Amino acid sequence: MNRRRFAKTLGMLAGASALTGFYAWKIEPHWLEFVRQKIHISNLPPHLKGTIVMQISDIHVGKVDKEYLIKSFKEASLYKPDIVVYTGDFISFDTAGNYTELKEVLKYAVKGVQGTVGILGNHDYGKNWSQPDVADAVTAIAKDAGITVLRNNNVLVSNLNIIGIDDLWGTNFNPEMAMSKYNPGIANLVLSHNPDTCDLDIWNNYEGWILAGHTHGGQCKPPFLPPPILPVQNKKYSAGEINLGNNRTVYINRALGHYLPVRFNVRPEITLFELQTI
Repeated sequence: MNRRRFAKTLGMLAGASALTGFYAWKIEPHWLEFVRQKIHISNLPPHLKGTIVMQISDIHVGKVDKEYLIKSFKEASLYKPDIVVYTGDFISFDTAGNYTELKEVLKYAVKGVQGTVGILGNHDYGKNWSQPDVADAVTAIAKDAGITVLRNNNVLVSNLNIIGIDDLWGTNFNPEMAMSKYNPGIANLVLSHNPDTCDLDIWNNYEGWILAGHTHGGQCKPPFLPPPILPVQNKKYSAGEINLGNNRTVYINRALGHYLPVRFNVRPEITLFELQTI
């Protein structure tokens, strides 16, 4: 290869790298995808067949452009979901100023026609996930915005029993208390921010779906390869639907927001689940 061709090749590679970097930094982190998924639930009452449950996860107020979040909420509200669930990490806590921004963003929070439920994530527990006062403040702000935050308890929404497990890394993790609310004779759905909880012996013979977040799908994923970085012990917990055996299935949302402002081959996601009978 002569010098001219070599220099041209280097220039093309540099240009391609710059374009890829720009895309991963400025384009994909805000290129929201609405994902549709049918899920089958035992004991689902006939009137809930076809119900749309919208999952929004990891909005990370404080790290994510609030105008992007508000725009995404407005777009999601157009779907008029029956039930909305938020699966943790409302904020990335740095200062009390994050509370003000969270209040501003949650003025536009997507609400379900039948109910709106949430759980906390590790970032909702502040520095080193060890500040229960931060979790209490986030819970209060979410409640004021019309979101029922489940902290190891449950709520019935149109005869769907939604169980919320508090965060695995937080100071209030009590899955046994949460799963004591499981009633095998009715329709159930579990929310758990960190999918590593799926591997713990805490499920009280639960059979059904678990909706999780936390991983952001790794945020960057080489084509045809798994993401190199995932904040979980079990590296199979990346994104999407995973069969756990024992009649349990977890769905891991890729997150609406991000912690670091870069994504590649892992677009942000809001999920629309259509409930079906078994």
